[in-house]
Amino acid sequence: MDPHQNLMEQMDLIEERIGYVFQKKDLLVLAFVHRSFYNENREKVLEHNERLEFLGDSVLNILISEYLYKTFPELSEGQLSHIRAYLIEAAMCAKLLQKLSLIEFILLGKGEKMNEGKNKESIQADLFEALLASIFLDGGLEAARKFFWSHFTEDVALRLKEPVRNWKAELQDYSQKKHQKTPVYQVLNAHGPDHDKQFEIAVYLEDLELGKGLGSSKKEAEQEAAKKALSFLEESNKKKK
Repeated sequence: MDPHQNLMEQMDLIEERIGYVFQKKDLLVLAFVHRSFYNENREKVLEHNERLEFLGDSVLNILISEYLYKTFPELSEGQLSHIRAYLIEAAMCAKLLQKLSLIEFILLGKGEKMNEGKNKESIQADLFEALLASIFLDGGLEAARKFFWSHFTEDVALRLKEPVRNWKAELQDYSQKKHQKTPVYQVLNAHGPDHDKQFEIAVYLEDLELGKGLGSSKKEAEQEAAKKALSFLEESNKKKK
């Protein structure tokens, strides 16, 4: 069966899983159209979900910012920003999307299918943000708020119980104490449209590459690179003992 037509026929099931019935079904369909599918099927679809994903990122920021502002009156702006970044990073968005069991419905081009695109964290995270935006456009902020918190209150609470670590700060402290050097970060690659950039960054210490990180911002990619670097250093230290 034609995948686009199949998606159209699954609307009732998708709405059941998200707990929201759309007035404008085309918004829900659009959320599942990946750029790779659009590029190969322009006669069937007029747009892909990247603009929705752009909007969904802002909607998610509002929901999480509002929650943190009300929940932690004692925290500073900088502390709130750090926690928010931890709650809305790609890994978290992908996890929330997986909870809804919706990745099976995303429309991918042949190349992405061959590369197992459905398993890519970035594609899952983008779909989650696009879905959130589609609900926002269809029913407003209150509908988006109700959808998010009806599904993910427990996930956010559990995430907040995990320590929010500043991997860059930890790596810098380690490097200065052990080597009297500061780690150096280098952008290896940056691709995608301006509103959806993906950065690949490597971190080095004395010309030794310690780790690489991917992220939708340089800060996110640097944190991921630092996290992997600390893991690498920890394993190296274990082998020396």
